[in-house]
Amino acid sequence: MTDTGSDIAEGNAKPYSVSELAFALKRTLEDQYGFVRLRAELSKVTFHSNGHVYLTLKDERAAIDGVVWKGSVRNLSVRPEQGLEVVVTGKITTYPAGSRYQIIIETMEAAGIGALLAQLERLKAKLQAEGLFDPARKQALPEMPSVVGVITSPTGAVIRDILHRIRDRWPCRVIVWPVVVQGDAAAAQVRTAIEGFNALTADGPLPRPDVLIVARGGGSVEDLWAFNDETLARAVAASQIPLISAVGHETDTTLIDFVSDRRAPTPTAAAEIATPVLAELRAAIGDLSARLHRHGGRLVEDRRGRIATLERSLARVPDLVELASQRFNLVKSRLGAALDRNVAVHRTELVRVGSRLSPLLLQRPQQAQAERLAGVGARLGAGLERNVSVQRTELARLSARLAPVLLQRPQQIQADSLSRLTVRLQPALDRGLARLSERLTSLAKLHASVDPSAPLKRGFARVHRADGSLVREGGSLASGEAVQLVFADQARKAVIDGEADPGVTLTPAPRPKPLMTRAPRSPVTPPNQGDLF
Repeated sequence: MTDTGSDIAEGNAKPYSVSELAFALKRTLEDQYGFVRLRAELSKVTFHSNGHVYLTLKDERAAIDGVVWKGSVRNLSVRPEQGLEVVVTGKITTYPAGSRYQIIIETMEAAGIGALLAQLERLKAKLQAEGLFDPARKQALPEMPSVVGVITSPTGAVIRDILHRIRDRWPCRVIVWPVVVQGDAAAAQVRTAIEGFNALTADGPLPRPDVLIVARGGGSVEDLWAFNDETLARAVAASQIPLISAVGHETDTTLIDFVSDRRAPTPTAAAEIATPVLAELRAAIGDLSARLHRHGGRLVEDRRGRIATLERSLARVPDLVELASQRFNLVKSRLGAALDRNVAVHRTELVRVGSRLSPLLLQRPQQAQAERLAGVGARLGAGLERNVSVQRTELARLSARLAPVLLQRPQQIQADSLSRLTVRLQPALDRGLARLSERLTSLAKLHASVDPSAPLKRGFARVHRADGSLVREGGSLASGEAVQLVFADQARKAVIDGEADPGVTLTPAPRPKPLMTRAPRSPVTPPNQGDLF
């Protein structure tokens, strides 16, 4: 016997649609769990290209999906990393398209000092693997800086200690860039100060420092945590100005201590490292000056003694002059008689040669040259006349052989050949164009058969990943992964829901038959002279 009342109640119940039920559950969860605080370990951390962060919160017995929207990422106290233990706050909601619930994370902080130190060790190992700790890349500090840049809080005792120490050791210009040295904004302000100092020019209204000091007093791990920021460490490593890290006391160590060019145990020690002692330099210069004077005096005395020794070994100047004067007087007494004898010898030779010279010696060669010239001139005239006669005869012979008929015959032959080629050229061009037209039609059909957009018009769609790559196998897609479906008229975004159904077997579509049933012809080339004949 059946329960009639139960059947009537079930038959009269209002049926829900799937969307109505899904959104009703979503509103119920959001109303009941609008603010939730969870402590869990992070896994499957994914930074999407659109700025959102997708992750999974888990413990030893359960797991829940989480998402951090792009606008909330910059407000997180720690960077989400695989295996990091955190405490998050947010609200529970559902994803109706996948029938699963998730938490929208608004804040995130490390679960304790141990988690912070573990995160620091992972970041330190990452930067060390990139070579940022390599001593070879660290810059040398200037020996005598003229401008020192200090990045610290303007109200603490640190800046007073640094200024006092620099004033006592090496009076120079100090430029202070005020920043906060604790809290969430500290890392960004210190990074901005480093980049701002590096952007200064030497000839600008504010001179560029020769060395930078990043200073802060001691404190707990949480107080100094801003100086373990990854972006700040990369800014310190990229600084073109040598940088000294002076954060905390001697036992305190932060991430920028490893990437800076020099680490100081205290801010006061940083001032001592950056500047020399003026009094010591003056004493050293005085000592070097005294040593220079002593060495110069000894050198001068040594040179003076050597000159005196050489002077004693040289002959007396009067002795050298008297010997040369005696030789000069002897040569002078012999010079007059020698000149008189030389003049007499040349006079006798001149008389002997002059007696042999007469006008007849010049006239006989001139007369012989004139007679030879007259004979050559007579022979030249006759030769010219004979040559002109021969050339005139040859010209007449060649003129008789030249006629207009000799030029007209080759022109007529070329004109006949051109007429025959013109008659055969047009049919050859028509046949070539026909072959090209057939090949173009075949290629158009082949192009239409392999067009990737043609199947989209028949109801198919292409699946692309978020980076634009084509998805060829469904097994390569992970649950929750964002994809893009490309239809014939537009593209739509989607998310992969759940695991694949092992009972469903996809049969590949038959490949389209090729439109061409024979090998394509070779490209048609214009006919040449050999084709026409």
